[in-house]
Amino acid sequence: MIWRSREPRYDVASGISQGARDYQEDAITADFPVGAEAGFVVLADGMGGHAAGDVASKIVLTEVFSELKFHYADVQAFERRAPEILRNVADLANQTLRDHAMHHPETAGMGATLVVPALVENRLWWISIGDSPLFLFRGGQLRQLNEDHSMGPQIDYMVEAGLLDAEVAANHPDRNCLMSVLMGSAIAKVDCPSQPLELNAGDIVICASDGLQFLSNAQIEKVLTRYRKSRSTEIAERLLDEIHRLADPDQDNISFTVIKVNDASVRPKPARASQDSVAIARPRGLTKAVTDPDLLPVPPQDAPPTFEPKEAAALVGTALAEPVGIEDAADDGIEAPEAPAVVVVPRRFAALA
Repeated sequence: MIWRSREPRYDVASGISQGARDYQEDAITADFPVGAEAGFVVLADGMGGHAAGDVASKIVLTEVFSELKFHYADVQAFERRAPEILRNVADLANQTLRDHAMHHPETAGMGATLVVPALVENRLWWISIGDSPLFLFRGGQLRQLNEDHSMGPQIDYMVEAGLLDAEVAANHPDRNCLMSVLMGSAIAKVDCPSQPLELNAGDIVICASDGLQFLSNAQIEKVLTRYRKSRSTEIAERLLDEIHRLADPDQDNISFTVIKVNDASVRPKPARASQDSVAIARPRGLTKAVTDPDLLPVPPQDAPPTFEPKEAAALVGTALAEPVGIEDAADDGIEAPEAPAVVVVPRRFAALA
């Protein structure tokens, strides 16, 4: 008899291509540990040109991923405050962009979109800023879950109202202008639902940069319909094949993650006392590094160490009026430390670039 483990809850694969661009401004990562009941994707599409847009997307991805990875150590605690946590990590990434631009003026004006689908069992949370789409394929139909923070929806509305010709709208120069993006300033629009979307077995979620939208929704839907029973790796390959087949000279960077939901069941929650999560209480400070720590001098082995009044008081618990050595402390009836004390005093700090 051959024992086989049950099929993983999620089948996940990613695809990425530079397209027809000279450099890659997309950054994407997916974290779905084998056997886990939860996982997330972080996708950032940079703007600002070479040496700026790619930097912005990497900064956003790094900050958001590290924070979410920390919070996912306690998934139940994450879910209790999911919208708040997702907004907080986006704000932190935005703040980091602002700080980076202050120290590197040549990158002023850089920015990035952000879309993060966060899954826990059959529940899908997300935060979205910009125009990177989050798709759901269910029952043979594809629909976009998140808001599009570009001028595209406004232009399409003008077509529906009879104010603009459809052909003109399709090629409108302002169509891809962003109304909200992470770039260190106030974030104009954030799409972060207060309640999760319940997923079904067989659903396919796609988190992508707008480069995937060089394919129409109908073309994406056709690929998903044909390969819906295939592994996520094959679906990703087929989508990339379709894009390359377009041979569009203006093809944008493409990055996406395909998430197939194999299991939409809900596991019973283990009973445990309610308590605050350590993850939720994580301090919100920017990472610092000690570049040149100063050490208080250590007395020679053959000489008794001396302490200034304040240090001595801290060590022995008694306020002293004069500097004392170990022998003097013993004479005064004060218990001396067993070994010389070394105190690290980080005097100069520098923010990591």
